[in-house]
Amino acid sequence: MSEKKIGFIGAGNMATAIINGILGNKAKSADSIKVFDPDKSKLAAMAEKGVGSAETGAKLTAASDIIVLAVKPQNYDEVLSEISHTADESKVFVTIAAGISIDYVRRGLGRNCPMVRVMPNTPLLLGKGATALCRSDNISDEDFDEVYRMFALSGDAVILPEEQMNAIIAVNGSSPAYVYLFAKAMVDYAVSVGIDAQTALRLVCKTFEGSAEMLRSSGDTPEQLITNVCSKRGSTIEAMNVLKERDVPQAIIDAMAACTARAEELGR
Repeated sequence: MSEKKIGFIGAGNMATAIINGILGNKAKSADSIKVFDPDKSKLAAMAEKGVGSAETGAKLTAASDIIVLAVKPQNYDEVLSEISHTADESKVFVTIAAGISIDYVRRGLGRNCPMVRVMPNTPLLLGKGATALCRSDNISDEDFDEVYRMFALSGDAVILPEEQMNAIIAVNGSSPAYVYLFAKAMVDYAVSVGIDAQTALRLVCKTFEGSAEMLRSSGDTPEQLITNVCSKRGSTIEAMNVLKERDVPQAIIDAMAACTARAEELGR
């Protein structure tokens, strides 16, 4: 990665994950990164990594080449208003909030800045993220590659057109919650039949890991992998019959559609 200055407005979990990926892989030096956050304890945690801070979001924007907007969607209007007078079209802006489009940020800044819209997920914290990115038409390949690598260092990253970015939230951004819900139900059942919760969780986690690897590496479709596990007149097929009777697959699809609809609302 180049030695362009990267600034993070917001120093929460996602910003921390991205910065850890950059520093852990020695892709950039700590003195090329700065953060701003009103929470001084977060700035202190960054200082321990050698990362400096700015007094305000506007000052951070002025001092940075790439600015990552790592704040919640409801805070974007305030942040964009604050930094607009130090933004210009030489600077690249990165939005990582659900539903916040390239046009939304440009309107807030009042400038046609180069942009990357990103949808990461929380496993980025462990270096196992799944991230989708799209680029504005006026960003250079060099700058886009720099932003892409920021996320690829902490997991897998794919490039999509912006019209798919709200829908992809349901696929990778929100989907860890679906997995945790399924895991909770499995552990709850295990406890109900006398199995220790930690023992059950250990087996559930390893099952998820192994199943993901089967999906990735076996060459079989999800449908074929289901068939491989379901012996005729066996126990697994009975479980699958109940899930189908309760229309669990359609419930998941409906939930994902609701997620996308909310993302559309957030982007206004």
